Amino acid sequence: MIKNPIRTLFKTSLLICFSLTANFLQAQQIFSTNKYPITDFRQPLDITPPALAGSFGEIRGNHFHSGIDFRTNQREGYPVYAVADGYISRLRVQNSGFGQALYLNHPNGFTTVYGHLQRFAPKIATIVKNLEYEKKSFEIDEFPDATLIPVHKGEVIAWSGNRGSSGGPHLHFEIRDTKTEETINPQFFGILIPDNIPPVIHGLYVYRLNGKTFNESTPKQAIGISGANGSYKTNAPVSLTGEVGFGIVTTDRHNGLSGTNGVYSIQLELDGKMVYTSALERFAFEDSKAINSHIDYPTYLNTKRSIQKSFVDPGNPLKIYSGLVNSGRINFNDGATHQLRYIITDSKGNSSILPFTVNAGSAPIATPVVLPGTIYPYGKVNEFNAEGVKVIFPQGTLYNDLNFTYKKLPKPAGNAWSATHQIHNRYTPLHIGFDLWIKADNLPESLRSKALIVNSNGSSQGGFFENGYVKATPKNFGSFYISTDTIAPRIIPVNIADGKSMAGLSKMFFKISDNLSGIKSFNGYIDGQWVLMEFDTKTATLWHSFDDRTGAGKHTFELVVTDMKENTRHYKIAFSK
Repeated sequence: MIKNPIRTLFKTSLLICFSLTANFLQAQQIFSTNKYPITDFRQPLDITPPALAGSFGEIRGNHFHSGIDFRTNQREGYPVYAVADGYISRLRVQNSGFGQALYLNHPNGFTTVYGHLQRFAPKIATIVKNLEYEKKSFEIDEFPDATLIPVHKGEVIAWSGNRGSSGGPHLHFEIRDTKTEETINPQFFGILIPDNIPPVIHGLYVYRLNGKTFNESTPKQAIGISGANGSYKTNAPVSLTGEVGFGIVTTDRHNGLSGTNGVYSIQLELDGKMVYTSALERFAFEDSKAINSHIDYPTYLNTKRSIQKSFVDPGNPLKIYSGLVNSGRINFNDGATHQLRYIITDSKGNSSILPFTVNAGSAPIATPVVLPGTIYPYGKVNEFNAEGVKVIFPQGTLYNDLNFTYKKLPKPAGNAWSATHQIHNRYTPLHIGFDLWIKADNLPESLRSKALIVNSNGSSQGGFFENGYVKATPKNFGSFYISTDTIAPRIIPVNIADGKSMAGLSKMFFKISDNLSGIKSFNGYIDGQWVLMEFDTKTATLWHSFDDRTGAGKHTFELVVTDMKENTRHYKIAFSK
């Protein structure tokens, strides 16, 4: 007799109980065989009820979301609290990424992370600013001694903001395993988000694999579904013959102000037996880009629709899968009728069910197909050489065996110093970058230090000249050629000019940009002394906040901005305070 999987999941969740109080049952509804403390941590914000703009593990561009994003009513400046006793183990300031972030180590073996902060608490801000002046750098990544900045549960450590690569004001919050640095779903720790809404199932797909490697040419078919409120069905039985894989489009919402978030787990049953499970309990950051293997990547590139595959590529390193039978690939060759069922669960244990029937045809089980052309195995180092180009794919680059293709195309018009080399196509995702050498065509010696590789969109891939070639490490397949960057970055003053009085103004603002290689550094000087310039990548805004280092009277100011190819722009003025 096949057990009810939802009842089984609930029983499994009880394995992690530390107590059977009503509070525990409210706080911990996620199924897991791991044990996490559920009473150690408080909420990082005092906004009630808490609401999320992003859930743990939801699908983002090129990565799984590594924490939860707390909504802050579309504004900045909410107090951010230490969720437990501990000490600040990392101080990080970036142009992009988390912007301003704090990492707290706790005695229970976990680290909490707070990102996109507007500003730090005064004692922390002083330490950060002193470090920036000591290192003469806005960006810092420091690991203080455990005794330097102790904090207590409920202490205000910062205020919420919108710094770094943030799409709007919110608090990004993570809980990590201090030892392994894996990030873990915070809702395992009693971080409560009101939720009695089951996930939504938007679409069901079938992929006709038949022994072949999944790629952009794999035949795909949408299966009509209907339903709501946790109960779904297909519009008719599905007739299939041969080896197939399934995929599903699903999202989640919670009570109150909720974004469209990701689900926690996806399970697929065949005739009452589990053949595929993915559960986003925790993951390692080095594996996060494998989201492009987890989803139907070609469809995502073309339509931005995230179909989560229920079959696993052999080179996918994610450890979110369990209960796999034949990697989730199913053979329908016995002429029988089969009952399948998707069970989609959110982080609070709310589930949606999609049962469907498959009428199987009769055919022999497919054997792996040997493709014509150059086959690069996913688990090895692979090398390609042709006139004017060399490519090396390190082990771990590919998720599947690759039927590699290459074309040499004409040199583009304009600032190009080689032919264009088409390295396979953009629909095949890569886990890490590959090494690319392109031979330069009559590149003058005076321009060699300015050479780099760009793709067909004109985006820099970086690179340097060596022994007649320019070498770079692109992260995606595409078409590439050599170009040069000889143009210095651009500086546009916003609220300052030569001779202007800045009395009564707290900051001076600039917009800075670069045409190709990207900004490498920026440094400001008042009366010849280095001063802190802060930068926000998403708005290209650079600013300096006046402090007691700049007194009343006349001053000189110089701003020096340099790009990745050492092209430098200087801006010099006099001003008064």
